[in-house]
Amino acid sequence: MPSDTPNDPPVSGEVTVPLASFIRPHYRHYFSGKPERPNYRARRYDFAGTPTVMPLVRAFLNTCAAAYSPDYRYLFTLLGSELCNNAIRHSRSGQPGGSYILNIQRDRRGLHLTCRDRGHPSAPDQHLEPRPNGLDLNAESGRGLAMVDAFASDWGDNGRSQFRNVWFYLAYDLTGSRWSTST
Repeated sequence: MPSDTPNDPPVSGEVTVPLASFIRPHYRHYFSGKPERPNYRARRYDFAGTPTVMPLVRAFLNTCAAAYSPDYRYLFTLLGSELCNNAIRHSRSGQPGGSYILNIQRDRRGLHLTCRDRGHPSAPDQHLEPRPNGLDLNAESGRGLAMVDAFASDWGDNGRSQFRNVWFYLAYDLTGSRWSTST
């Protein structure tokens, strides 16, 4: 409805919602950025499939790795963000109403992250492969899986186009990662 008062702001189709409103109260500690609850073995959270909540995703990943070295924390957050961005961009998780799930498993040697998205119904069932030139700094896209391949201790996927699970394991000492040789 048009406004008759010149001081009223124009009406637009966008609404600003605080990101904290996407966090269920019982799970606020998942996003604190502090190394708390050191004996957790697993964390799971469902995220809306929109780039708007990526700051929350990064806070979640950062908190999961908060008790470890700054390099480890940065790398875990970077790789996890890449999997989430892929879920949003390449699966039904990024469509309106879509979502994806992050599962973190901790053991005494490292963290295991699984991103479960809603898949792509027209894609064939096959395992994902990084692009051969994926680490080319001049590439505009396609670097995500190449980074995961290079910097995770191990990674893989379930090979299913419906409800794809992509995972990586990052050892605390970065064994198997090219990160330690590239810094």
